[in-house]
This record gives sequence, C-alpha cells and structure tokens, in this order.
Amino acid sequence: MNNNIKTLLKIGLSLIALNSLVFLSMANPAGAQAAPKTILLDVPFTSQAPLGQWSDLRQEDGCEEAVTAMAMAWVKGTSGWTKTQWRNRIVGLSDWESKHFGEYRDTILKDTVAWIFKSYYNYDKVSIKPVNSTADIVKELAAGHVVLTPMNGQALHNPYYVQPGPITHMMLIKGYDYNTREFIVNDAGTKRGESYRYPADILFKAIRVYDTGSHIIPKTVTKAMIVVEKN
Repeated sequence: MNNNIKTLLKIGLSLIALNSLVFLSMANPAGAQAAPKTILLDVPFTSQAPLGQWSDLRQEDGCEEAVTAMAMAWVKGTSGWTKTQWRNRIVGLSDWESKHFGEYRDTILKDTVAWIFKSYYNYDKVSIKPVNSTADIVKELAAGHVVLTPMNGQALHNPYYVQPGPITHMMLIKGYDYNTREFIVNDAGTKRGESYRYPADILFKAIRVYDTGSHIIPKTVTKAMIVVEKN
C-alpha cells in the first residue's frame, strides 16, 4: 500500500471519528444531564389509622391530618415516630380542628392550607396550584417539592381499600418513575400504602377537589394540588 492510499485512509477514519463525536455531542450537549429514571423524596409514612382503629371516625376520616403530618415530618426531617405517636398526632389535630373550626372530616384545599399548615403547624411554604396534566405534578416533584392531591378514591381502584373505596380522599405524592410512568405515593388510606404506585393516568383522572364537610361530592370536577416546599 503506497503512502497516498495510507494518507487517504487516515483522513477517512478521522472524518468518521469526528462525525461520531459531533453526533454524540448533539445527542447529549456538554453539561446536559439525562433525565432521572426515578424521582423519590424521603417522606416518612403512616396510615390514617396507625393502630388499626378505623372505628374512630377521627381516624376513619383522617386522611388530611395524616398526609399533612407526613409532609411536616418531611419538612422538619423527623423520622422514627412510633405508630402510637402518629396516632396521637392525627387524633390531636382532628380534635384541634373541631374545637377551632367545627369540622375535621373533610377539608377543601384552602382550608387544609389555612387551618392545618398555617394555623396548626405555623408553616407557610405551601401553595395551591392547578393540575392541568401529570406534567404539572412531575415538575413539582423534580423541584424537590411534596404534592398533596384531593382524590375520588373510588376511581383509584386500590384493592386494599374497603370497597368501593372513599369518595373523598387526600393523597401525598412523593415520587415519579419515568420508565413505568407511575406516581409513587404515601397513601394513608391503607396500612400497605407506603411507596404505593399508581399509573400516572389513573391518578390524574382521580384528582377531584372536594368541599369542607362530610363526603360532599362536588357537582363539577376541579383538579388542583397543594405544593409543600422545604425551608
């Protein structure tokens, strides 16, 4: 092989290598990071009836109290509570709501924020935002925020609920799996609710803002969430 041919081969191989580098650079620009496979925030779990005392209506209707307690434990970095401590927190909050506002069973989002987060916990890094798609929730999780959503629990089809499930329910969302397109939640409605997974489309369809009171089914469906941030 003469020198001219060798030179041409070297030039050709160099061009192939250069084109490969350009393609890889375009596919993954410098400094860009691939999307994470899973978002998962470290939020402690409790069911709304930690000791299984579902006959106590303060616990039977204690989903808002349970999810806000979990969210605040995450905010404060608290962990290791016993089931009795969780139970006392949920029941104590329900009693406090009854005393100050005359209601503890269901609370609309604005009352959950005003009564529980701001008045009871004295914490104001919470906001109410609309949910127009699953992307709105994922965006908050990716920013490191915990999300609370009001639900039509019967539309979730959770086999661990007492069937057909609660018509009003509050959920804590703490993660998202990009591969399976599932939300990862702490579902206080069952003792098996820690890191429970719901398909994103099913959870989104089940979101439904309900009113303060006792299992009041709204006439129109509004989708919104409470976003909880850390200090």
